[in-house]
Amino acid sequence: MHTRKAIPVLLLAGALLASAGCAKEDDAPPAQSSKPRAVKAVEGCGEGSWTDPADLAEDREPARCEKGAPAPQKLHKERKLVVATGTLSAEYVAPLQVAVAKGEFKKEGLDVELKVLPTPDALPLLAKGDIDAQWAAPEAAVMNGINGGFDIKWVAGNFSPDPESRSGLWVRLKEGETATKVPMAGRKLGTMIGKGSVIAYPMSKALTQHGGGLDKVDFRQLGSADVLTALENGGVDSAWLLDPVWRKVDGKDGFAFLGGQPLGEPLGGALFGPNLLTEDKDAGVAFLRAYVRTINTYFAGDYKSDPAFVTELSELLKIDEAIVKSTPSLRMDWELRKGTTDRLQDAYEEAGVAEGDRVPEDRAVDRSFYAEAVGHKL
Repeated sequence: MHTRKAIPVLLLAGALLASAGCAKEDDAPPAQSSKPRAVKAVEGCGEGSWTDPADLAEDREPARCEKGAPAPQKLHKERKLVVATGTLSAEYVAPLQVAVAKGEFKKEGLDVELKVLPTPDALPLLAKGDIDAQWAAPEAAVMNGINGGFDIKWVAGNFSPDPESRSGLWVRLKEGETATKVPMAGRKLGTMIGKGSVIAYPMSKALTQHGGGLDKVDFRQLGSADVLTALENGGVDSAWLLDPVWRKVDGKDGFAFLGGQPLGEPLGGALFGPNLLTEDKDAGVAFLRAYVRTINTYFAGDYKSDPAFVTELSELLKIDEAIVKSTPSLRMDWELRKGTTDRLQDAYEEAGVAEGDRVPEDRAVDRSFYAEAVGHKL
């Protein structure tokens, strides 16, 4: 068993709550009833707009509505929302970029600002209401913060990889080794992502299949430009390579792919703080309604089969068009699978970055916002 470390987060949470209480009354949205919200059927969103969260099949079809659905339901008063994201150039952020560019948020009465902030910087701002949402993931810092009193929940997913994607754990094979059996214990693993990232979950799974584990490898945290170089020149034995970097070693002798993000299981997406969770749920539903509509309209299938849209994406993301084309389309997915936060916490415990008691799923996840957006009664 793994013993979690005691946490010093409570004082910080108290300070954040106190500072949140000092916000100007003029900035606060109108008070909303705590009664259960009425969920109505939504035109264009039928049975396929919801899948059983317990369905973990790798070939599960992601939920979808018809193109253009769910239709906008403009708020009575325009609402300004600030959404933090670690980057504006990653493809998983593309639906937000497109929703802004195509006016999908505006149709809901939302003025959405996408603000680049690293997760550690954005998290306390989200908890005290200085920003409204965060496009990130339930990383160890998020779970530890919830455990310490932060009013933050994961409310929507982002994507799962295409089965043809080989973004994930790559290793340099030693003499006599094959991709089916690579002893990973004791090897140096280069990554720009720390042990507290959600990638710890699929990384642990891949390592365990090859006699390793997060507690049995030597982590070397490197800059994004250095990970591939270190793997190629022998500075590290293995590395977690993201899209489209893995293309550089795919098919080369002496390198093997050991595993990546689970198929059909998003590991990130939208995190809401108190502003949208409790103070202005209408705006929270409107935000996800625009997001879901954007996926259904522009990202429903193989969106990279449309050359004009690829050009548009490359311009929005400021990425060379050839690079955008070099990897398969992501499977954009707004839903959250059952038990994902439990599996993530298993990995955080193994990596030694979990603090305090385990956070139950109902304290970390809220599916009601996207359920209401598509007209599904929980």
